[in-house]
Amino acid sequence: MSAPSRRRAALVLSLQVVTRGRRLPALAQMRRWTRAVLKHPAQVCFRIVGEREGESLNRRYRGKAHATNVLSFRYGAAQVRLAGDIVMCAPVIAREARAQRKALEAHYAHLTVHGLLHLQGYDHDGPRKTRIMETMEIAILKRLGYANPYAGEG
Repeated sequence: MSAPSRRRAALVLSLQVVTRGRRLPALAQMRRWTRAVLKHPAQVCFRIVGEREGESLNRRYRGKAHATNVLSFRYGAAQVRLAGDIVMCAPVIAREARAQRKALEAHYAHLTVHGLLHLQGYDHDGPRKTRIMETMEIAILKRLGYANPYAGEG
């Protein structure tokens, strides 16, 4: 008798790169990281942007006058399939990785996981929710072979 097959959730993934960032993640990496987070069918578009677009979106949707590392936008609340956009700002991510002495790939993996958890309704507005979300991020990143992104923070 053969072992039961593990069916993967259907995933439609696209990657838009509209900046000249260096060492940006490839679609195959994004797909691997995304599959590690999602348990249900999903349609996700990642958009890697420059500082100007990152700042514009952060100002428009969060009222903040600066670019941020990652923004998540979910489509509809009651769909059968999870769907949304995740916008990543390459210059901010590169600066953070350098400042935190982290490998750029590991930082992109972390922010991919972080953004996907936001799409699924997780948040970090309060100590309890922050602890839950960070614990999930650490576990997922460990399975992917990356170190705890919060180690050394204090």
